[in-house]
Amino acid sequence: MSLTARPLRLDTADAGFEAQFHQRLHWAAETDAEVEQAVSLILDEVRAHGDNAVLEYTLRFDGLTAASLGELELSQSELRAAFDALPLLQRDALQAAAQRVRTYHEAQKEANGQSWSYRDDDGTLLGQKVTPLDRVGIYVPGGKAAYPSSVLMNAIPAHVAGVDEIIMVVPTPRGERNALVLAAAHVAGVTRAFTIGGAQAVAALAYGTQTIAKVDKITGPGNAYVASAKRRVFGTVGIDMIAGPSEILVLADGSTPPDWVAMDLFSQAEHDELAQSILLSPDASYIDEVQACIDRLLPQMPRAEIIAASLNGRGALIHTRTMEEACAISNRIAPEHLEVASANPHRWEPLLRHAGAIFLGAFTSESLGDYCAGPNHVLPTSGTARFSSPLGVYDFQKRTSLIEVSEAGAQKLGTIAAELAYGEGLQAHARAAEMRLKR
Repeated sequence: MSLTARPLRLDTADAGFEAQFHQRLHWAAETDAEVEQAVSLILDEVRAHGDNAVLEYTLRFDGLTAASLGELELSQSELRAAFDALPLLQRDALQAAAQRVRTYHEAQKEANGQSWSYRDDDGTLLGQKVTPLDRVGIYVPGGKAAYPSSVLMNAIPAHVAGVDEIIMVVPTPRGERNALVLAAAHVAGVTRAFTIGGAQAVAALAYGTQTIAKVDKITGPGNAYVASAKRRVFGTVGIDMIAGPSEILVLADGSTPPDWVAMDLFSQAEHDELAQSILLSPDASYIDEVQACIDRLLPQMPRAEIIAASLNGRGALIHTRTMEEACAISNRIAPEHLEVASANPHRWEPLLRHAGAIFLGAFTSESLGDYCAGPNHVLPTSGTARFSSPLGVYDFQKRTSLIEVSEAGAQKLGTIAAELAYGEGLQAHARAAEMRLKR
């Protein structure tokens, strides 16, 4: 039997649109009880037993045998050797992508990442000190596929921010190492790298072991176990986000070749069966053309089964009354990736408020953003783009307030502070302020 992919067809003019629309968008971020129980046990074991627990779980889940965790550390020479062994085209592409990501994040740092201060008329100094985190851990998925691009997107902004130590963890099931991932670690300036993954790797980074130093923050995507572990260790360390399945939403006015749009929908559907691909267009005949292209192109795809499962289970082709209505629906969805496949994308961009990244125009495929355009591809999912932002330099920095009150300033501020402190019943606060007042 040949595979078919039939995303749900919706029309905003239909009476049942809202109910069907909400049902299609729904995705439960909660992990099931079995996952939670397993992750809880792994975290407790690593916290209690360190290296030994990490080794035991790495053997159980990845089939890797090692006498010590040090045997699973990838040396800088191995990372360099992986890079040197790549075909010239891959080396050049990796370095070009890394340079573009670095250039973008350098500009971001210049714009937003500087310390600042000013003085009042009485000489009081107020400001903010921006400093990098000391040590971060980056999780790079290594199960269903290898993601050298994730190495670049997580490590480079940390490096640009000035983080001293970047520890990478990447699972290598059955010992299969991906040369591009190792080479990307070399190019991106990873300090230490370990071939471990899963909840045990998150625990090792969060709590520290005999071999792996405790980090300040963990970034990078992973499966349900990794997401659950990150959620549980938050507070002990910082995390970037809890990522859900990948998403793409395409706003199309009918001017972009339909096979381009069909392939763009495939580009996210091929990640996994829970990925979501949605097309919004006011042109019903164009939607028919995109569906015809889906039918024609699907059999050519190596990951056709995953694409079909994703489109059948979570995909949608939605006919809207207007492009303005399509933009409004897009804002309600707040997608991870938003393509504006329009002859005049800048007409619609001002109407779009909520998205992880916006890709403007027919030539701007989402896949370019995944690899080499420059902006970070670690983006908020599951509607969290309403209040969250892409990963960036700012995620690897912290801000400390600077306050230097002059003698003259203490006379004014001390009176105010003492009054409020007495009102709160905190006499020591009030007295500390009053002791600086001139009598």
